[in-house]
Amino acid sequence: MNEGRRKRFYRQAEVTGERPYGVALDGRPVKTPGKRNLTVPSLALAEAIAGEWAAQGDRIDPYRMWLTRLANTAIDRVEGHEERVLGDIVNHAGSDLVCYRAPEPEGLVIRQGEFWDPVLSWAEEALGVRFATVQGLMHKAQPPETLKAVESYLRRFDAMELCAVHNIATLTGSTLLALSVVSGALEPERAWLLAHVDEDWQAERWGEDAEAAERKTRRKEEFDAAIRFLNLLGSTGQRMV
Repeated sequence: MNEGRRKRFYRQAEVTGERPYGVALDGRPVKTPGKRNLTVPSLALAEAIAGEWAAQGDRIDPYRMWLTRLANTAIDRVEGHEERVLGDIVNHAGSDLVCYRAPEPEGLVIRQGEFWDPVLSWAEEALGVRFATVQGLMHKAQPPETLKAVESYLRRFDAMELCAVHNIATLTGSTLLALSVVSGALEPERAWLLAHVDEDWQAERWGEDAEAAERKTRRKEEFDAAIRFLNLLGSTGQRMV
């Protein structure tokens, strides 16, 4: 279980600096894997990251340090590469989960409509554009002006926020679910439920596979961490169009 985990080498983790805030271990600043100083713009987030380090046992388990990992990713892989990350999120919108509907059975068709139509209505009102829907899995391109509106919205976010939004969109398969959560229009738990309409429908009828359930639990932890990351940044509910 401890293979690949470093032995804990510090006694104390604390916040340093003042906007941006860093984290130090026994006075030495924490570095990202890219050897950059781990700094964040929010005191609340810095305190939570320091708390992750303080909570480690005899060995450091980086896979359970969700906030630290998100901050590292934002600093090393998003800062300076915002256009690429923004493009990835827009691409998700181009084949958004809530736009692809099952042709049958009737019960699933009805449930998808009840659950996903309000998300589309919100997005169309907030962004001022329409999203094309399709039955089946055959790709249907969204109108260029629709994707342009999504891109324009995303330009409001900084690298830290983009990192978390990208995670949420990837984990749910839906940029529109991610944006509705960040805007405050949809509760995170509701968004997670809406992201799994098809899976839950199948599980209700055929039972849930144990391995699939374990993967879903792991993804939910990552989803919750991205939401917490945004909350600690003070970003959720404050990006209304």
